[in-house]
Amino acid sequence: MIGASNFFELAVAAAIALFGLQSGAALATVVGVLVEVPLMLALVRIANKTRHHFPAG
Repeated sequence: MIGASNFFELAVAAAIALFGLQSGAALATVVGVLVEVPLMLALVRIANKTRHHFPAG
């Protein structure tokens, strides 16, 4: 997660510079990151709670 977040500010700046402040690209760049982390944590929690349904190995 740390490696992916190093270029967050650069990605936001590039999206704003290329597409403008009111563009969907700038919004997606910000909102995508804010949604991604809680979603991944929820998926990990579901996987851990249902691990007994799947064979090991």
